[in-house]
Amino acid sequence: MAATPTPPRKHFSMIRQFQLADWFTLGNAVCGVGALFAAMSYLETGDTRHVHFAAALVLAALVFDVLDGRVARWRRKSSDLGRELDSLADVISFGVAPAVLAYACGMQGLYDRIVLAYFVACGVSRLARYNVTAEALSGGSPLGKVTHFEGTPIPTSIVLVGLLSLAAWLGAVRENLWLGSVTLGGFTLHPLVLLFALSGSLMISRIRIPKP
Repeated sequence: MAATPTPPRKHFSMIRQFQLADWFTLGNAVCGVGALFAAMSYLETGDTRHVHFAAALVLAALVFDVLDGRVARWRRKSSDLGRELDSLADVISFGVAPAVLAYACGMQGLYDRIVLAYFVACGVSRLARYNVTAEALSGGSPLGKVTHFEGTPIPTSIVLVGLLSLAAWLGAVRENLWLGSVTLGGFTLHPLVLLFALSGSLMISRIRIPKP
């Protein structure tokens, strides 16, 4: 019996589904990964230039994040793929990268790690809630444009990254970290990490913020 011919494979079918805006979203993700590499380089070398490189890359990720939305509205094209891609990129650039940078800058105690993990978990939860409720929040507006946020957007973590960059410039990192450290039950907490706890809590709050 003759074998049934195998239909030709469609190479790069996923790439063909990408819209122009999605390439900007990938730029966001690449910048976030670069920031992670820079943070790890600082851990290895102690050269504070890497902290500034990481902060600059997170800022570049924010630029890409803004541009992908504007390009999507300009071309009047959006997709579920693009929305999910945007959330994944945001987790890397504005969730994981700031937390790892904070760790590299000296927030390495047990309580610090718990708070930084909480911050990332809040960011992931915030993005998941946004994706699930985006259709309802859009109120039937064109292109599914969301009219407001619930909780602060995860890119607001750029403020924390900027603060860490300033601390590195002033030499206030590692053992010189602002506010010092305290020992609770034999484990270390750097009070500065509580800013990450506050940021994460605001992300998962029910505060309504108009979306520009």
